[in-house]
Amino acid sequence: MEYDVRPARPGDLAGLPSIEDSGDRLFRPLGIVFPPGPTIAEQMIAKGAEFLVAGDPPVGFATVEEVDGATHLEQISVRADLAGRGIGTRLLRAVVDGAARRGSPGVSLLTFRDVPWNGPWYARHGFAELPEERWGPGIRAYWDAEIAAGLHDLVPRVVMWLPLPAPGTG
Repeated sequence: MEYDVRPARPGDLAGLPSIEDSGDRLFRPLGIVFPPGPTIAEQMIAKGAEFLVAGDPPVGFATVEEVDGATHLEQISVRADLAGRGIGTRLLRAVVDGAARRGSPGVSLLTFRDVPWNGPWYARHGFAELPEERWGPGIRAYWDAEIAAGLHDLVPRVVMWLPLPAPGTG
């Protein structure tokens, strides 16, 4: 089945935390259990962030916002029973294409360095580790908030960056 990616509608938002919770369960066999609290989806809905969804009703989502003058991918999540079917790749392509259309210099994200469907997966899609000396204040604030929330106690985290061509050059 094909899951088209589209901007989220208001009626889609209430179902996104359950998608995230489903995807989060995939981390448990690796010993990663997320701290209690609101989901990333709930936090980003409260901030009024942009969401893209795959499917109708949604089976996956991506949420982005602007950080340090560039597009920041806060989360991609796909329902656990549909993992590995290319839905995350379609969501990522839509995020990158949208960033390019807006003239963003690139896409940043924070993820687990060694989890196969995190750091290595993003690297296969052109992302590379962003050296700390190139972090802006927004990325630094995200990093520090993750440390405070205990996320860095689970397994190593990394900031990644995908540069985009300047408008009219690519």
